[in-house]
Order: sequence, then structure tokens, then C-alpha cells
Amino acid sequence: MSRISINIPSQQLDLYDDSGALLKRYRISSSKNGLGEQYGSYCTPRGQHIVRAKIGSGQPLNTVFVERRPTGEVYSPELARSFPGRDWILTRILWLSGCEPGYNRLRSVDTMRRAIYIHGSPDTAEMGKPGSHGCIRMRNEDIIELFDLVPVRTPLEIVE
Repeated sequence: MSRISINIPSQQLDLYDDSGALLKRYRISSSKNGLGEQYGSYCTPRGQHIVRAKIGSGQPLNTVFVERRPTGEVYSPELARSFPGRDWILTRILWLSGCEPGYNRLRSVDTMRRAIYIHGSPDTAEMGKPGSHGCIRMRNEDIIELFDLVPVRTPLEIVE
């Protein structure tokens, strides 16, 4: 099975094939609040995870999601001006679930209950530097490619 490694210091996501060979490397943006697992921290959680669900298959580029549901909106600069400060979740969502009870799973440190995703973002979002509210942001074209390459239950590690 393929696997994903997210390196926070280098702000990159690597996809490896079954044999451990690097298939793809993507620039990402993790949390502007740094690393952490606590509910309400808006930090990017560390450790072992899996892709628990894939959301948005077949949706148009720049589809806007709120609480994992398409709103019917398509992101545009005009829409962004109407909703300043909105945390844009676009195009596709890979919903993560922690695998380490007490660290990133269950109680107040549960990655899935915190709604931590890998998702698309506006073209204006800077990649290669922290800027999200806890999730892993990617370019829309990159998240579509990654979404199509990985199945649900793909193992994923977020390292510092």
C-alpha cells in the first residue's frame, strides 16, 4: 500500500509507493499555530494517521466546502471579498484520523473529531510556509492528483 509522509519543517508532502519509492512531492502549508494535538488549538497534529474518508469526488475545481459538504459555491476573488477571513476548504478533502490513542486519537486530542484534513486552497494561499488553521493546505491541482492516487486507509505520518 502507498503511504504519505508530511514533513512540517520542509512544508512538503511525499507520496511513496508500495516498495517505498518516492512517487510525488508536493508543497503544502500547515498550521500557522504550529504543531499540537489538543482540541481547540488550531495546530497541526503529529504522528501516525490514516486517510479516513475522501470527500468531493467529481466536484468542480474550486468547489467550496463547509463542514465537508459542498455549498454550491465555486471560489472566486469576488466570493473571497464577500467573506473576508473565511478559512477556504476547496476542491477535495482527505479527512484524517489519528492512530495513536491518547496522542492523536480519542478524548481531547482526536484528529478526526478536530476535523483535520488535507484539502485544496485558493491560488493566493502561500505554500511552503505555515498558514492554515490546523489542516494541511495544498494547491487545488495537487489535491485532485493526490485524491485520485490514494485509497481510504492510506497510512500517513506527520513529522516535525
